[in-house]
Amino acid sequence: MVNPDVQPSKSMKSSKTSSVFGWISIFLVFSIGFVGSLIGAGSLIRIVFPFIALVAGIYLYFSSPLLYVGYTWWIWCLTPLIRRLGDYFGSPDPSGFILLSPYLVTFVSIISLIVHLPKVKQLGGLPFVVALSAITYAFFIGVIQNAPLAAIRAFLDWVVPVLFGFHLFANWKDYPLYKNNIQKTFLAITLATGSYGIFQFITAPKWDVFWLELTQITVMGDPEPFGLRIWSTLHSTSPFATLMMASGILLLMSPSKFAIPISTIGYLSLLLTVVRSAWGGWLIGIVSLVFLLRLRSKIRLFITLALLISLLLPLVYNRFVYDRVSDRFESFTSLQNDQSFIARSSNYDRDLGIALTRFIGRGMGSTWIVNPTTGQLEVIVLDSGILDSFFTLGWIGSIFYIGSIVSLFWKSFLGKSNKSDSFSATACSISLAVLSQVGLSSLMIGFSGLIMWSFLGIRLASQEHFTFSQAIQIAPRKIQISTR
Repeated sequence: MVNPDVQPSKSMKSSKTSSVFGWISIFLVFSIGFVGSLIGAGSLIRIVFPFIALVAGIYLYFSSPLLYVGYTWWIWCLTPLIRRLGDYFGSPDPSGFILLSPYLVTFVSIISLIVHLPKVKQLGGLPFVVALSAITYAFFIGVIQNAPLAAIRAFLDWVVPVLFGFHLFANWKDYPLYKNNIQKTFLAITLATGSYGIFQFITAPKWDVFWLELTQITVMGDPEPFGLRIWSTLHSTSPFATLMMASGILLLMSPSKFAIPISTIGYLSLLLTVVRSAWGGWLIGIVSLVFLLRLRSKIRLFITLALLISLLLPLVYNRFVYDRVSDRFESFTSLQNDQSFIARSSNYDRDLGIALTRFIGRGMGSTWIVNPTTGQLEVIVLDSGILDSFFTLGWIGSIFYIGSIVSLFWKSFLGKSNKSDSFSATACSISLAVLSQVGLSSLMIGFSGLIMWSFLGIRLASQEHFTFSQAIQIAPRKIQISTR
């Protein structure tokens, strides 16, 4: 229950009158994107869509802050599908310019940093600023040492998750409203992307197969029904797996009566991604959640898990699903023979020593190259957030960036929190679940990074809101005692 003394901000109150126009703007953005791509106007849409998405994002930020948050999540989830439809029904765009849209929309949240910067230390958001400073340092190094376009592209990957996480944290006064918004948004996103992911696995849509063959990505399965490692509406398997992992943890404690059936769809999709690191991250998230919840909530968690398992088992034992998932599970017992594990180990053996000798760092864009044939930017996959940090930020930047993450997680776990707020606990567990995979992939940047920093930010916002609520409750009592 919201403390009556902790009132919503003025901007939140005024946003109610603009919500209708906000929904209309969101509808128009996605309608233009999908309809334009389906009618073969992909070459026009890929140029127009980032612009109209940004305009809508700016409008929603000022007029409907809650809709802005939900819109940001949806633009990340749906833009890659719009891109693939435009490539299939129109002409392929190797540059993927339309994928700039989510970055632009999320970057709008820098306004929150600018507004709160003068009092950021008092607010407790200094670690966010420290992380952003390390990223900015690496950006200037990257502009000097690498191609400017590659530096800008990498900078967006690193900076927007931190900005959005700070935005959620800085709006701690409206935490109960943001909490409800995120729960509803992820419920809908899980239903939409999870369902499409299962559809993708069963049918292998032509536009998805076309994109897979065009990009020649072989690690995402065979381009045929029941052969794909699904990525749903997103741009690759790993981010989608991270999304389903996060929503799977979040919906376990959701108050919605639709949470369990929708979670079943999400968990089946998570299994079909065949991303072992996400499975392991989910387990770490659940274990941490058990420690964070009070006894009553723990009982509810175990009951919900039991119901989900009973619903999932008949689906998993389907021949096509079982063959795909069981082989991956068995690989846990023979990692020494697993090609993916061997490749990652080789990367560590080859690159760790080099990375740790980078005092200044190579800067932003050092993991991007220009393909001499196509002229397009292509990322060098390091399969490790640790390697990526030291290569990009060097010792100078990594000390501050990693130090800020440690500081925020320390406060997230040990700070004062409302034990009865299960959403706050799940947010903490989700951020830890993503961070636990950082040794296997660069999950602190891009869409996966957005999930980690966002749930870390909303967890800290819940602690700030609870602390302030407690202080207000205690203050009148002290006044009464002093006047006696």
